Amino acid sequence: MNDDARPAPEPRDLSAHDGSADEAGRQDPSRRSVLWTTAGVAGAGLGLGALGGGTASASGPVAPEALAAAPARQGRTMVGVPFERRSTVRVGIIGLGNRGDSMIDLFLALPGVQVKAVCDTVRDKAEKAAKKVTAAGQPAPAIYAKDEHDYENLCKRGDIDFVYVVTPWELHFPMAKTAMLNGKHVGVECPIAMRLDELWQLVDLSERTRRHCMQLENCCYGKNEMRVLRMAHAGLFGELQHGAGAYNHDLRELMFDPDYYEGPWRRLWHTRLRGDLYPNHGFGPVANYMDVNRGDRVVSISSVGTTPLGLAAYREEHMPAGDPSWKESYIGADRTISLVQTARGRVIRLEHDVSSPHPYSRINSLGGTKGVFEDYPERIYLEPTNTDHQWDDFTKYAEWDHWLWKEHANPPGGHGGMDYIMVFRLMQCMRLGLVPDFDVYDAAVWTAPVPLSHLSIKAKGTPLPIPDFTRGEWKKARPGTDSEKPAG
Repeated sequence: MNDDARPAPEPRDLSAHDGSADEAGRQDPSRRSVLWTTAGVAGAGLGLGALGGGTASASGPVAPEALAAAPARQGRTMVGVPFERRSTVRVGIIGLGNRGDSMIDLFLALPGVQVKAVCDTVRDKAEKAAKKVTAAGQPAPAIYAKDEHDYENLCKRGDIDFVYVVTPWELHFPMAKTAMLNGKHVGVECPIAMRLDELWQLVDLSERTRRHCMQLENCCYGKNEMRVLRMAHAGLFGELQHGAGAYNHDLRELMFDPDYYEGPWRRLWHTRLRGDLYPNHGFGPVANYMDVNRGDRVVSISSVGTTPLGLAAYREEHMPAGDPSWKESYIGADRTISLVQTARGRVIRLEHDVSSPHPYSRINSLGGTKGVFEDYPERIYLEPTNTDHQWDDFTKYAEWDHWLWKEHANPPGGHGGMDYIMVFRLMQCMRLGLVPDFDVYDAAVWTAPVPLSHLSIKAKGTPLPIPDFTRGEWKKARPGTDSEKPAG
């Protein structure tokens, strides 16, 4: 259950239902086979007529009205629903690879948080995590490393309040689903699922079980992102007009490294989908700036993509003959560019590129009638202060830092401290019984570009509707990541 993968079947571009998903559901395969069956048929829930949570049609182009349709609500909205107040948050962690191994340190650094159980199919990794727990002065956690199903037993425990899922992408949906069905709140690494019908299932499950299901999007807690957020909400940018976010990160070496991911799971997604595989880091912060799901909503997406040359070229130069990667056929665009429109007429540009030489950038741009901010490098231009057509120094605006960054000026952990800020705030909300900063509706919106960009690229950039996962609740203004410091 770490962020690794197992050998995959022959790759293919599955954009129409071939019956595999239904067949897999009738059998009782091992988690190992489920991992790759699910991944292999990821496209089966994409290019189809009935994506509202029902069964996909046998073939044919996607019907935009079917994409936009919302299934009947099965429970009550989770908008504005607080956590239950508790003095101690008891955590179970599923997945202890690269990301999970680093994040457990942050949970252990917080008062009022106990790690009660850890799970990974690689027992050595689970035992390493357990030693971290005892070294932090907590009782030894239960270890779940029996097989690929053992995470289900972790979720059944009665002494866990929150399950953290940090595994290969294709396992995010079944693990989040299992956690909620067992009465646990769940936080999931990006993306929360790979299919549109799975996003609807998570929304419905959250509403039925009254458990929060959250995309743990750390970039929403970046220092620059939170400063821009507060400035935007204070009106410094005027009426917001446009924004941009991206995940442009050269991962070629890591994706072909047999030790880094302990398997090719991430690279193999480039043999299955053509679109934006990882929109959340760029989309989440800009959606927050624009109060998406809190007064505005995204209504459509149009995507285009370049030819898939980068991974094959890297393989040609670096991988020896006979390496398993030579059996792979890459279809994922080296760079995808998507334009997202909102109900209020705003435009968001999303980019994804992990297959080309490029310095790291999330773009992180926001523009309005009074000026614009652009990141990588950070710079700003706001009227009436700036009138000379020259970028200004963003550090001048430190007074607008979010209270979380003022309270934690030098947070520990990776990614510049945003990981710690995210975990601190989430655990604070759980302990104090507060409404979380974002919810299952945000998770669904931020992840929807994964399947929809794939479909739009296949349809030569045709704009496709983005469902209203809130079922109308987006019209109501409400707080989000731009929170006030709690009294407790």
